[in-house]
Amino acid sequence: MSKSPSSTAKLPGRLSEYRGPERRNRRADDQGWIEVITQMDRIYADLVHYQVELERKNADLEDAQRFIQSVISSISDVLIVCDINGQVQKVNPALLEAVGQEDEFILGQPLKQLFAPEYHALIDGFPDHIRSDTVIDCEVSLQDSSGQPFPLAVNCSPRYDHDNRLSGFVITGRPLGELQKAYRDLQEAHETLKTTQQQLLQSEKMASLGRLVAGVAHELNNPISFLYGNMHALADYEKKLRQYLDAIHDGIDEDAREALRKELRIDFLMTDMGPLVEGSLEGAERISSIVQNLRRFSMPQQQDPESFDLVPVIERALTWVLKASSRPPRIERHLPETLPLVNNEGHVHQILINLLQNAVDALQDTGEPVIRISAGQQDELAWIEVEDNGPGIAPEHVSRVFDPFFTTKPVGSGTGLGLYISYGLATEQCGGNLSFEHTEPGSARFRLELPLERRT
Repeated sequence: MSKSPSSTAKLPGRLSEYRGPERRNRRADDQGWIEVITQMDRIYADLVHYQVELERKNADLEDAQRFIQSVISSISDVLIVCDINGQVQKVNPALLEAVGQEDEFILGQPLKQLFAPEYHALIDGFPDHIRSDTVIDCEVSLQDSSGQPFPLAVNCSPRYDHDNRLSGFVITGRPLGELQKAYRDLQEAHETLKTTQQQLLQSEKMASLGRLVAGVAHELNNPISFLYGNMHALADYEKKLRQYLDAIHDGIDEDAREALRKELRIDFLMTDMGPLVEGSLEGAERISSIVQNLRRFSMPQQQDPESFDLVPVIERALTWVLKASSRPPRIERHLPETLPLVNNEGHVHQILINLLQNAVDALQDTGEPVIRISAGQQDELAWIEVEDNGPGIAPEHVSRVFDPFFTTKPVGSGTGLGLYISYGLATEQCGGNLSFEHTEPGSARFRLELPLERRT
């Protein structure tokens, strides 16, 4: 049977209608796969980025760990990290060296096993102290592998985790062995320095005393000579009196007795004996006074504070210094008859001796040496000034006048302690002051101020 052309012409149109949705579905599938692949690429890129970032952070973490470890290893102080229960978690090389053990024998062990038994009770209390947010600072001793103590000054601080929760504590300890040795060395050096200082002070005192020997000897010579002569006269009188009394006891007649009386000059002897005894007593008292004054000068620290008048002390110091000098200067006195009573006579005498001797030494090369000494009272203070017409003190040396061991004298001529000692005596022992100032033209003046005696 034949087909009409109209029926065959419609077939291509129907096929095209059938293939159109198929293409659309295929395109939709392709688009979905493209999106899946794109998303996979994006995820892969993110994974690569995260991997790179993770490797970078791991590298940073390793660097940080190495840095922290290097810092911990370089710390010379002992470092112990514990958990909240007091179990050792980490230690540094300084701790291992101190106890002489490896870390595998220490990590995970109770903290107290590292310390000497007498400190176990204290160490057991560390966790409780940390929970109360207190910091422990004390001295303890580690115990090394041989049982020997290793003293430490330890400090215990709390340790927190990333959530700011208490996770343990950290102990840092500074070895005390070297510190104790350094302290002992320092103590020994200090004692040596004190001994040397005392020796120098004593040497200066003996040097001052040696310069005054001639003056003191001259002071003693007069009363001793007077006493010596009186004793010879009294011994002669004693012989004559004994001869006269023996004759009377033997029953000598009256005429012979009167003749003997005139021969022996008994009447003159009896008249002269009283003044001889009085003069001898005065000489003995003068010697005793000089000896007492010398004792006060040489050992003022052994004297109890006593009231005294300043003027006689000034005159005595002048006498001692001038009579010991080979070239005594002219003295200009501006002194009152008396000055109020003060205390510490021995110290004041020593200060005046040092000031006057210093002035005499400064005038050795001066053509017409003069020392002016003045005294007076101002408010509640008694003052004494010693001034000379010597070359003075250079401006650059003024601030060092009272420094120990400072001297402008040639080597071997002084220790530089005279004014230093005087300043200490004036300020510390006497409660006063000693000052210095220049006067024209270029001479020097020292002023000693002393508190007056307090009357009740």
